[in-house]
Amino acid sequence: MSTTINVPPGLRNVVVTETTLGDVRGDEGFYHYREYSAIDLAKSKTLEDVWYLMFEGHLPTAAERARFVAELAPLRVLPDEVSAVLPAIAAAGTTFNPLAGLRTALSLLAAVRGLPKLWDVDQARRKADAMLVCAVTPTILAALYRLREGQQPLEPRADLSAAENWLYLVTGNEPTAVHATAIEHYLVSTVDHGFNASTFTARVIASTGADVVAAVAGAIGAFSGPLHGGAPDRALASLDEIGTPDRIDDWVRAKVSAGDRIMGFGHAVYRTEDPRSLMLRDIARGIGGELVDFATTVEQRIVDVLAELKPGRNLYANVEFYAGVVMELCGIPRAMFTPTFAVSRIIGWSANILEQSTDSKIIRPAATYVGPQPPVPVPN
Repeated sequence: MSTTINVPPGLRNVVVTETTLGDVRGDEGFYHYREYSAIDLAKSKTLEDVWYLMFEGHLPTAAERARFVAELAPLRVLPDEVSAVLPAIAAAGTTFNPLAGLRTALSLLAAVRGLPKLWDVDQARRKADAMLVCAVTPTILAALYRLREGQQPLEPRADLSAAENWLYLVTGNEPTAVHATAIEHYLVSTVDHGFNASTFTARVIASTGADVVAAVAGAIGAFSGPLHGGAPDRALASLDEIGTPDRIDDWVRAKVSAGDRIMGFGHAVYRTEDPRSLMLRDIARGIGGELVDFATTVEQRIVDVLAELKPGRNLYANVEFYAGVVMELCGIPRAMFTPTFAVSRIIGWSANILEQSTDSKIIRPAATYVGPQPPVPVPN
């Protein structure tokens, strides 16, 4: 007879595996990639450096960085078979859905490149496939956006960094150093964040031995929900809705009274201020402007009113609130806020997929049945 263990809803605080990739210490307001503070990495290292760290287990030397960057450049270019179908994917539906389009394009990429099952190949091949998927994702997302807008997609440039390429591919302009640095800080800070819903989804699929794209596509599906990665544009929309400082308190009270979630505030893990939000707030202030002044005013008033209405809950701005502000300042359209998040998080998903693929045990939890007691006779 098997033994069942009842766990909290949402698997809250249930440890399901061991990892060397990083952790989130919610009570401390701290998270890390391997042995390094993620915020320190965001302030001092490039996305390529952290990508290398997550895949290889250590920060690159200058020579390793150069080889890694050179390896990435050709991987960013889309196969002709994938490029050919992007116009149809971009035009599909009445509402632009870039993450759905990304799933579709990556599935075709897996077929075109013949990506094998994780179960059937060694770690070197798994890593090569993960590199391809991570490298090509920004190219796909930017191409889908530009096609939807009636513009021609751009080819990634080997002379630009990952962060610079993303801004260039989306906007069509070579970014300023200030904007490139701001977006790079954001991308590095969102590479990984513990066993969130999308990362766990990726690992569950990887545990079956499926291919890299299957696991990534599942993660994208989880990530697309507004309670997970789909919040930066909604958080900024709240600023539009509030409009002026004198409307903040009434707006917050109405939201709480209606039982509505205030996007960009509160976090499933942090019981103190989100360190990503603190860094992004500083970045926004460094750029400056009316939007930043209004956002900081709104943030403080929302925190104060929530503290009054929900004492003891410790509800602070999370990464989505200032992520939207920073991306708006850097010229990224709102439709591409969540895709920008995905551009970095796919590196974390892939690192988790690679780690999970070394474990031969499939993830197979149980559920407690609460329906009518069987067996009930089947009616005639």
